[in-house]
This record gives sequence, C-alpha cells and structure tokens, in this order.
Amino acid sequence: MKSLSIAATGMLAQQLNVEVISNNIANMNTTGFKRQRAEFQDLLYQNLRRIGADSSNAGTIVPSGVQIGTGVRAGSVYRITEQGNLASTENTYDLAIQGRGFFRIQLPSGDEAYTRAGSFSLSAEGQIVTGDGYVVSPGIAIPAEATDVFINTQGEVQAKLQGQVELQTVGQLELAIFFNEGGLEAQGDNLFLETPASGAAQIGAPGSPGYGTVLQGFVETANVNPVAEITALISAQRAYEMNSKVISASDEMLSTTSNLRR
Repeated sequence: MKSLSIAATGMLAQQLNVEVISNNIANMNTTGFKRQRAEFQDLLYQNLRRIGADSSNAGTIVPSGVQIGTGVRAGSVYRITEQGNLASTENTYDLAIQGRGFFRIQLPSGDEAYTRAGSFSLSAEGQIVTGDGYVVSPGIAIPAEATDVFINTQGEVQAKLQGQVELQTVGQLELAIFFNEGGLEAQGDNLFLETPASGAAQIGAPGSPGYGTVLQGFVETANVNPVAEITALISAQRAYEMNSKVISASDEMLSTTSNLRR
C-alpha cells in the first residue's frame, strides 16, 4: 500500500520540523540569533487517469482525472532575519545593530565572516574582538591611555585620553549588507559566511542609506517568539501522530487482506 510510504515521508518531514523548532527554542537566549522555519513540498504524482485526456471519440475530455500523491519532502529551512529586541548591558564594547547590516569579523584563516552578535571586548593588544578573540574589521585599536570610549550611531569610535579635553577618533566601524541575507551560511559561534546565494557583501558606514545604526551598550536578543514556537511544536507533534496512525491503519488493512480465506 502506497499509504505506508506516504505516511513515512510525513513522519520524516515532521521530525525535521521538530528539529528546527527545537533549535529555535534552544537559542532563545543566544545574542543575535535568527530563528528558522522549515518549508515542505509535495512529491511527484502518479497519474492513474490524466487530466485533459480524451475520454471519447466525440472529443470529450477528462475534467479532473486521478492523481495520487507520493508524499512530502523538505523544500528548505530558511532563516527569518527580522530585527530582535535590544537589551541594555551597560558594557562599553557591547554593540547592537538597529536595522540592516552585519559586523565584519576577521577569521584566523584570513576569510571574513559576519555576525549580528555584538558582544565584543578588547584583546591584549587593545583591539576590539569577539568572544573567541576574532578581530572586528577594520581592526580598531584602543589606545592604552584611553580613560573612556564612545561609539556613536554612525560607528565612529572615539577615545577620551587622559589629560585631553577633545575626544580622539581612533577608528570607524563598518557594516556589511546582502541582497539575500537568508542565503548566508551559518557556521556556528554566531558567525555567517558569504555564499553565491547571498550575493557579495556591500560595505558601508552605519547610518548610510540602506544601513542600520549602531547602539553602544546594547545587544540584540534572539528574534524567537516562545509562544509561536510552542504552538508550532504542538502542531508538528499532532501531525506526526496522525501520520503514525495512517501507518497503523494501513498495516491493519494489509493484515485483513492477508487473513482472507477462500
């Protein structure tokens, strides 16, 4: 019976759905995390009676035909990049992006990664780095004699030096935007890599047309909605159970057939 394999594809699809939902829930408190959503597509159809085929010599045609579906498969797991809430930390080097854009991160391999997680700090050399010690491009170093650091909404980094009244500009943060942010490849550690699907990174200063602004002393929280995720989880669980009942019913029907006596 085809219903056995059809229901099996349904169970596999809902298993993937639950895995995506569980990852969203697990990252509810991950800075800069963007939730994901699984999308599904129906599989090929078997035509037992083709739609539009001639049904007689008089030119009549079949209006609807007989098409039997063969199940479902995962079409994509796409990332929803809507803005998360901003949480105040009062940490000088915590930065949040309000609007479009990603911070540029220099990886040890020489490649460049991108992140929305602005939980930064200073390295032993005074450079602004991520929690793993990766340098935030373009490599801004804070002078050792700085008594305070200010980062304005346009990403300009200014330091107050001891004995000086005027603030000294020590660097300019840059943001990267992409035509298709959902096409970025997640690497873990809150990092993304450019792909052919995302398009090339377009670099610009915060606050420029099309770019978000930077807020010092804030971080962007995950855009996960706990209520929506729990609702989706319950729906996926019920769908999984219904597919399993189809398999049980199909098995009982096959058992009935095998027990027929002449």
